[in-house]
Amino acid sequence: MEIYDSVLDMVGETPLVRLRQVGKGLPCPVVVKAEMTNPGGSSKDRPAIAMIDAAEREGLLKPGGTIVEPTSGNTGVGLAIVAAQRGYRCIFVMTDKVGAEKVDLLRAYGAEVVVCPVAVAPEDPASYYSTAERLVKEIPGAYRPNQYFNPANPQAHYETTGPEIWRQTDGKVTHFIAGAGTGGTLSGVGRYLKEQNPDVRIIAADPEGSVYSGGSGRPYLVEGVGEDFFPDTYHADLVDETVPVSDQDSFLTARAVTREEGLLIGGSGGTAVNAALKVAEGCGPDDLVVVLVPDNGRLYLSTVFDDEWMAGFGFLRADGPVIADVLDSRREGVPELLYVQPHQTVREAAQMMSEHGVSQLPVAKNEMPLAAAEVMGSVSELRLMDLAFDTDAVLDKTVEDIMSPKLRTIGSGQPVALAVEMLESCSALLVLDGGRPRAVISSSDVLAFLSKGAFHG
Repeated sequence: MEIYDSVLDMVGETPLVRLRQVGKGLPCPVVVKAEMTNPGGSSKDRPAIAMIDAAEREGLLKPGGTIVEPTSGNTGVGLAIVAAQRGYRCIFVMTDKVGAEKVDLLRAYGAEVVVCPVAVAPEDPASYYSTAERLVKEIPGAYRPNQYFNPANPQAHYETTGPEIWRQTDGKVTHFIAGAGTGGTLSGVGRYLKEQNPDVRIIAADPEGSVYSGGSGRPYLVEGVGEDFFPDTYHADLVDETVPVSDQDSFLTARAVTREEGLLIGGSGGTAVNAALKVAEGCGPDDLVVVLVPDNGRLYLSTVFDDEWMAGFGFLRADGPVIADVLDSRREGVPELLYVQPHQTVREAAQMMSEHGVSQLPVAKNEMPLAAAEVMGSVSELRLMDLAFDTDAVLDKTVEDIMSPKLRTIGSGQPVALAVEMLESCSALLVLDGGRPRAVISSSDVLAFLSKGAFHG
């Protein structure tokens, strides 16, 4: 009888499927390694089993123990499946950019979830890395698989994913593309494929801003790929090229693949496919591009596949006059985005507002281009005047000490009519474009646009 002994035996042997629509017109085939067909719904099932097997062999995880891991969700699901089979408790630490569906999914498997802020450095006590370390120390019998430093992670892909791809393509694969997260997939598959044929090109698809493509790791919206440090599980010597992909391209590609191919993929899958399509443009008819899609899109229904969420971050454009038209109509010389850093003084903020003739400033850390998660609050001319009237000592305080809540946001492609409605209850809006803060608009900006007769409805 063809009956699996447990759900763990169902992991692996995922299929390859050609992208017939989004890959149309390219000089070579682009095929997806569909990892969403694993029982946990992602490629992370593979290293989850391998890491727990290794921990049990080495005596690091004993019966009744607790698995603690920082994860964007998929590794947690894989570990939760193993834990369910083997009787372990699970605690997963996630960042607050992760969708609610992922938190709910992990809890459905019986795991406990701790949520931490995304816009902090790895060494910050509030980061999800630091929180996981603290929990491991506090809980007796706790074990952290530490997927970023665990050699069993890339080894799992060396032993399973790589051989599958080689066999499924009859050794004809010429390019392998995957997102760079822990680097385990790229490193394991890359090592195996290059042992079979050193000419196979291994290519990392990376979110703009991640360290793999030369960024600092500052926040971006796509989940599960990119990093703010180089993990031990990432073997740079095996990677021939890194292709940076914006949040916008990642999400729009995921939506296109889903609607045109009937293959529901997540944002990180969009990152990988977008990079693969770019790579394929420079290939020849004898090439075969394999792109690993790590999971499906069911966990992104409230983000990538929600039109309102996408529009609010400036990824979609409505019909008719939109906020981008208001920005384009503003007088020359107006900076796209003025903001003040949290460490600057109130006096500096007041001088900036006076110099540029604005009454509101966002408070954000880091340099342009900002990420939405780096916006911390706001300051207004009216509030500063009230504070300074009580005591001029406030002028030498830092902005962080006196700032107000963040400005409400609106997407650059959202209707002007929405801005009119929102500005009835607030004095200014922060415009997001491609997921990033672009400008602040006020009632006077909208009124100036409307007075030019550009709005008809």
